[in-house]
Amino acid sequence: MSLLHRASFFTSAARLDQLPAPGAPEVCFVGRSNAGKSTAINVLTNQRRLAFSSKTPGRTRLINMFGLPDPYDPDHPLGFLVDLPGYGYAAISQSERDKWAELLGGYLATRASLVGVVLLIDIRRGVTDLDRRLADFIAPTGRPVLALLTKADKLPYGQRTRTVFAVRKDLADIGALHTVPFSAPDRIGLEEAGEHIENWISPKVAP
Repeated sequence: MSLLHRASFFTSAARLDQLPAPGAPEVCFVGRSNAGKSTAINVLTNQRRLAFSSKTPGRTRLINMFGLPDPYDPDHPLGFLVDLPGYGYAAISQSERDKWAELLGGYLATRASLVGVVLLIDIRRGVTDLDRRLADFIAPTGRPVLALLTKADKLPYGQRTRTVFAVRKDLADIGALHTVPFSAPDRIGLEEAGEHIENWISPKVAP
């Protein structure tokens, strides 16, 4: 069984000071609203509703942590998957958007146990201004990034490949960047993404 399939809800936090003290490795998922973040978490963990997927963009306003239990010590998580609030939904107040930006930026810049970032980008849109803004939060941290180009089933193979190269170029300032076309319904990129995340959490688990 994949390590990710053992994920279970651990805690939610509305502010950084509500998070548990840094400890076990954390991999966070970040993306603009409606980029398919919750769907990606659910398919990677092989669970239907671990992460709440809303048809209303911007609904998730909390940091949600999912624990990955250590098979040798179930009481202490081996690591965490962290679902950050979707960024940039327009139909909320500017002050609310500023709070989200502060929360996201603060977590990405200061969280000591963060070992990798999964950045979700809609492959049909490429790197939008909002994606670029998220990348600007991430790049100075030097943390490795897995860019999942979601909804890859919507593009033919040739166009999909060209978009991967374009995204790599647009995000070249993120040093350790790995780009994977991804589709939850068609399971495109699922195995590659899962192994990449597992290797961040526990290099002894994944080759």
